[in-house]
Amino acid sequence: MDVIQVPGIAGALLFMPSPHVDERGFFSRTFDRGVVEKAGLDPDAFVQDSISRSVKGVVRGMHVRSGAGEAKLVRCSYGAVFDVVVDLRPGSPTYRNAEYFDLTGENQVSVYVPAGCAHGFQALTDPADVSYRIDRAHNPDEDVSIRFDDPDLGIPWPLPVSLMSDRDKAAPSLALATARLS
Repeated sequence: MDVIQVPGIAGALLFMPSPHVDERGFFSRTFDRGVVEKAGLDPDAFVQDSISRSVKGVVRGMHVRSGAGEAKLVRCSYGAVFDVVVDLRPGSPTYRNAEYFDLTGENQVSVYVPAGCAHGFQALTDPADVSYRIDRAHNPDEDVSIRFDDPDLGIPWPLPVSLMSDRDKAAPSLALATARLS
């Protein structure tokens, strides 16, 4: 498994596995303690694994947590998603930068999203399963959403949005959301 620094987001990493493919399908290691340690992360820091299933066109995000934030390791385990990370850490050298990734069940790439960065994705297939490994227990009082179509973000969502949660539909602008992070 190779680890690549994401150039536009300080501290963000891509974990690039090497799936073993044959006539049966494939086998892929999706988490390796030694690789995570070598990349400078504490593998024991992850305390929760979650999965979401989305239909084509669904947008989930943009989400970030207030307080100490939340770091996460995100992977599309089935299907394909257009994944987005935006750096919202005011002291970061990559503040307000965005990076986009094609995460698929075929490539099994994981993106490490540092605490203080907003994250979201759009399902490109029906269905798309996304797995999350999170470094803090969820506290809904710390949830912050940002409008997916905020012009200050300018995210080039590849498909028309088919569905989203009520919370994401009602999300405030980037300016209002970042004020809640301070």
